[in-house]
Amino acid sequence: MKCLKGHIVTPKGTVEGEIYFEQKITKIEKRKVRTKNMILPGFIDLHLHGGGGRDLMEAGDAAGTISRIHAKNGTTSYLPTVSTASEDDLLQAIMGIRQSGEQRKAGEACILGVHLEGPYINDEKLGAQPKETREFNLSEIQKLNDVYPLKIITLAPELLSDLEMITQLGEAGIVVQLGHTNASYEQAREALHAGAKSFTHLYNAMSGLHHRNPGAVGAALANAQFAELILDFVHVHPGACLTALRAVPKLYFVTDATAASGMADGAYKLGTQIVHKCQGGVRLSDGTLAGSCLTMQQVFKNALGLGLAVEEVSRRCSLYPAELIGVKDRGRLALRSYADIVVMDEECNITDVYLEGKKI
Repeated sequence: MKCLKGHIVTPKGTVEGEIYFEQKITKIEKRKVRTKNMILPGFIDLHLHGGGGRDLMEAGDAAGTISRIHAKNGTTSYLPTVSTASEDDLLQAIMGIRQSGEQRKAGEACILGVHLEGPYINDEKLGAQPKETREFNLSEIQKLNDVYPLKIITLAPELLSDLEMITQLGEAGIVVQLGHTNASYEQAREALHAGAKSFTHLYNAMSGLHHRNPGAVGAALANAQFAELILDFVHVHPGACLTALRAVPKLYFVTDATAASGMADGAYKLGTQIVHKCQGGVRLSDGTLAGSCLTMQQVFKNALGLGLAVEEVSRRCSLYPAELIGVKDRGRLALRSYADIVVMDEECNITDVYLEGKKI
């Protein structure tokens, strides 16, 4: 049995003491220790396209490389996120994800399912998504879900002929997030009432907030329990981040990472698009933001820079994402949860990562 000593961040607060684990956590004991190390639950990233020069839409073994690069930065589990594409390309990408998920190698983050970002989104709010959008198609969703479980679908509610479709997805265990949308405040609120649970990269690629036309952003700030936020201070100004933190109880952080994460400045693939990493951002050739080059370790530090306490940052990087998709044995340091653990020094640099009890 392994044991780590430090300041252990649990769902009920920080405990100074020792944590014991094998594959799962067996005991947490409160006692004085001589270290300032922080022991946190591994990060859970629900929106991640790539890393280490690889993009998930390449299919094949791309997911394995991406899982390794992000695990080293504290992401112990995640949802590979596929871009808007043809049905055949989506099937190929998800088959590659399935292969990596079912044949996970040492040092690879756990794949919890798939985030389908499109293709049922609004052409007016594509962002960096390719223009391969189409009408909502339940049979297509079922076909993709049969390959590997879909956990989140991002869609534009104003394009649905019947909001009952959102209810059906929820009953099937798929979380609906509103994103890449030009919905009015009323349309977004009705989608929440129908069962949508969250918003994809809040503020970005959605109808903005105006005091006489609050849009999807206003609906999120006024009504949402969950929403994801890209915390690189490029996608969203720190002031708008603080606004969302006050308004959305379980706002959680994501990277929206691309192949450029962990790589030098240069050109990389994002689905069928070419994106360019430069000065800490990732953009299309016309300057449109196209995902990020973040890791969750950098997200964690950025959140601390907003003035948040370590315990709150941990919840927004681990616990809340787990809660959104119904994962009860990850994202928290508690008895019988998987020993997905990040160890940080007092300056919040990662010193060790454990995946299901195994040090990487």
